Amino acid sequence: MTLPMTIDQTACCTPRAASALPVAEAERIAHLFKALGDPTRIRLLSLISSAEGGEACICDLTDPVGLSQGTVSHHMKLLSDAGLVTREQRGKWAYFSLADGALDAAGEALRGV
Repeated sequence: MTLPMTIDQTACCTPRAASALPVAEAERIAHLFKALGDPTRIRLLSLISSAEGGEACICDLTDPVGLSQGTVSHHMKLLSDAGLVTREQRGKWAYFSLADGALDAAGEALRGV
């Protein structure tokens, strides 16, 4: 003889909304990872971080990735909009550097910090 089992469905089936990311934070993180989701943008970040002084002119980023200045500018705008790089205009050239803590923020988002 087996006894009927009572299952407390509220214990295992209730979503834990309190521990979920707020919508705005989830959207910010998704925007960040969308910007990181392209191999060219990853290479551009790598080029900038390894450049002398930690910054690179847009003119120095085109040849290594084999793309036109316009296409690289588009990628850099997406990285800038995601908060991964900062941009400084010097005359006709734009210089980019990694934003302080931007890559740390990406790692923290993955760890749920």
